Amino acid sequence: MSRNFDAIIIGAGIMGCATALELSRRGLHVVVLEKGQVGSGGTGKSSAIIRQHYSNELTARMALYSLGVFQNFAERVGDECGFTKTGFLVLVAAKDRAGLEANIAMQQRLGIRTEMLSAEALREIVPQMATADLVAAAYEPDSGYADPYLTVTAYAAAARQAGATFFLNTAVTGLRFQSGKVIGVDSAAGAFDAPVVVNATGAWGAQVARLAGVEAPIASCRVQVAFFRRPPGHEKPHPVVGDFIHAIYFRPETGGLTLAGLIDPSEADAVVDPDAFNEQADPAFILDTGERLVGRYPAMEQAQSTGGYASLYAITPDWHPIVDQAPTGSGFYQCSGFSGHGFKLGPAVGLMMADLITKPDHPTFDPAMFRLDRFALGQPVRGQYEYSIVG
Repeated sequence: MSRNFDAIIIGAGIMGCATALELSRRGLHVVVLEKGQVGSGGTGKSSAIIRQHYSNELTARMALYSLGVFQNFAERVGDECGFTKTGFLVLVAAKDRAGLEANIAMQQRLGIRTEMLSAEALREIVPQMATADLVAAAYEPDSGYADPYLTVTAYAAAARQAGATFFLNTAVTGLRFQSGKVIGVDSAAGAFDAPVVVNATGAWGAQVARLAGVEAPIASCRVQVAFFRRPPGHEKPHPVVGDFIHAIYFRPETGGLTLAGLIDPSEADAVVDPDAFNEQADPAFILDTGERLVGRYPAMEQAQSTGGYASLYAITPDWHPIVDQAPTGSGFYQCSGFSGHGFKLGPAVGLMMADLITKPDHPTFDPAMFRLDRFALGQPVRGQYEYSIVG
């Protein structure tokens, strides 16, 4: 039995669910097909940091828009997302100072509340922070983190309320085309027909693209996160920190914990099968991360390790996503490859995808920067400085 829809979305992570909500609110009859559960891919294990620090105007605008959604989530989406405002700090060495200053100027021009900080001002915000090696820092007071599971399930619930249908535990097995245009998909639950299909499958993005004969340079990469219980006297939550000197990020977590991971381009080399990889954190990773954390926050030498986990990034060669109709004119849309910094952009991406599909006269965000053919044309997205892997 075939089922007819206006749009089929493959993947129920934040990109798929946000797109489903935006399309449903525009009156489209949408179905979401997910091989597991809502958020069971990379979204559910996201570090869920909400920051606006990007080095391209488009992604900075998208982050600013998305922050407004997280700040007013019950009104804009519905239910809770667990957004916690902590502030966000960026710490850089001398080689990145000029890039940081250019970034901050651009972000301020867009209306983002951010500023350069001296080492003295930084110590006023986090007195425990080691600053001897610090050359420059920036601070966003409005940023923080969210709960990834609450966020994506709230998006799914809102999409259902707006009319979207979800089929979970439903793997897509094939795509059907006629005269170069997509007409539907085959799945474990049977056939579904629609003139629009969205590939929002994250680490599975390249696999699904191949069903349409499209080679999308998206690698499924294993990444890790560690948790540390803050020692007595340091129970108070600290800001989210992106430390590009020690190549580490960390943020507070409930229960007096600090969550930490690496800012490391070599994570792109850890290519794995997204359906079969080690989901436990490596002891060597936890030790290395802990040492880097202590280097910036010396009091954490007395912290207690509470383990960690491994998840997946969908990484492209330039660490930026593919958001495009590819093949052109086919009705098959790519929305994957967010390279570990997509969660915070999810609300904006849902809007971008809905605009790309429904083609309003004045779209909010132009996705041209994220087109698939940029790789073949030798036109990758570039950041302003060395740590552009964060966007």
